[in-house]
Amino acid sequence: MHLFYTPDITTNTYLLNEEESRHAIRVLRLHIGDKIQLIDGKGGLYVAEIIDDNQKHCSVRITDTKTEFLKRDWYLQIAIAPTKNMDRLEWFIEKATEIGINEISLINCNKSERTIVKAERLNKVAISAIKQSMKAYLPKINDVVDLKKFIISTKDFDGQKFIAHCHDREILPHIKTFYKSKENVIILIGPEGDFSIDEIKLALENGYKEISLGESRLRTETAALYACTAANILNEN
Repeated sequence: MHLFYTPDITTNTYLLNEEESRHAIRVLRLHIGDKIQLIDGKGGLYVAEIIDDNQKHCSVRITDTKTEFLKRDWYLQIAIAPTKNMDRLEWFIEKATEIGINEISLINCNKSERTIVKAERLNKVAISAIKQSMKAYLPKINDVVDLKKFIISTKDFDGQKFIAHCHDREILPHIKTFYKSKENVIILIGPEGDFSIDEIKLALENGYKEISLGESRLRTETAALYACTAANILNEN
């Protein structure tokens, strides 16, 4: 059954926007009486029947509703320094959304290669990914903020906080050593040049713990996806 993103759905009938209407009627060649699925990005999964197959304003009637569809009982936020190549950041957001993540924060570090990011484009990537992976929750993507501001803002975060870096990574504990499953978690991922010593010190002073993501030196987006995957796997038991 085809899936559509409908963030503002509130009633038993709904009018798809022009883009989704065109995709449903012109591309997929759906007609009156055909069933589709809708997600609102807030946990709602709906089954709907097409009642008007106009390719500019397709109308549907909701026939079944599920709330909190596949809701997670823990919260994962990854704060990542935007990559110089936007394609790599978009790749991370796509794959992390498919695997499972609640929030993505973009941080400006001392060695950051990019400080300006268009969040609108990243949200489109995430929307496409939740449709692909059949998820009802759209991850929150935050605008770029300075690392210091971000760290201070998470001072009272209810959960575990980690900073992954490559300084002395041979002796740093692996994420699986510290992370306790089913607990909320924030993981900091630095730029290609890594976090500075002062940035690491600031994080530690504000309740973060140093971790390693293995023996290999990973690219920023790879490290972020590794952390996302590891947290999800550790929560499967």
